[in-house]
Amino acid sequence: MALTPLSHGPTLHGITCLGMGKRPEDTPRLRENNRAYQRKSNDMDETGAVRGDHVLTDRPLAVVFDMDGLMFNTEDIYFLVGDELLKRRGHRFSRELSDAMMGRPPRDSFEIMIDWHGLSDLPERLIQESEDLFIEMIQGRIEPMPGLLELLDALERHDIPKAIATSSSRRTLRAVLACFNMEPHFQFTLTADDITRGKPEPEIYLLAARKFGISPHRVAVLEDSENGCRAAAAAGAFTIAVPAPHSARHDFSSAHMRIAGLSDPALYRLLHLTS
Repeated sequence: MALTPLSHGPTLHGITCLGMGKRPEDTPRLRENNRAYQRKSNDMDETGAVRGDHVLTDRPLAVVFDMDGLMFNTEDIYFLVGDELLKRRGHRFSRELSDAMMGRPPRDSFEIMIDWHGLSDLPERLIQESEDLFIEMIQGRIEPMPGLLELLDALERHDIPKAIATSSSRRTLRAVLACFNMEPHFQFTLTADDITRGKPEPEIYLLAARKFGISPHRVAVLEDSENGCRAAAAAGAFTIAVPAPHSARHDFSSAHMRIAGLSDPALYRLLHLTS
């Protein structure tokens, strides 16, 4: 799989690793923006751009990425996993069930699947089986979403720290990031294993802000699902929805901004990455 190499930081197996060992406090602090961010969806125009008081006059102090479907095409693979799980039990996976499960931590997701089809399995069994299937299936299928590598590079050049906050398990996160030697790109990663209440609850994004040592309103969050956006908005973070085909039907009204993808010029302007 051909990847565009990044231009900064030490290289590991042909992929440039950003900010290895750098702590958030090593990054120069930008001047504080004291205006509170409103989160009313009627302040977005028909294109999803932010209007009025929602415009960021100073770039955020940190950016947090969701992982599945936002950084990588893992939601496509999860659909194959869900279908295989259910075929083994005489059912088929559907887009409606996928939408209901998407963005939630593993236990919550599989409790929904169990209720949906009246399965006799315990969530723990489905979690283990699905993780095993997923790790098998990512080989030769997983790809970074368009614009991801360039965005990481731009954030590094502008000295903005980065983290991942995913509803997946740490085992899954490590399997995905290992495909691209990407974990050193980030100051830290948070998974379902690090929290007690998953998305759409705000716990994971509140924890991310604490680990950065900054107020949640100075954190920009990139999410591709309704539940993820609800979690980020509830935490008080500046929430950016990045819908993909798998989440096009989701309700993103909780987000401050909606963009077409990770290479959207509006995102670069918002984060002050254009200079």
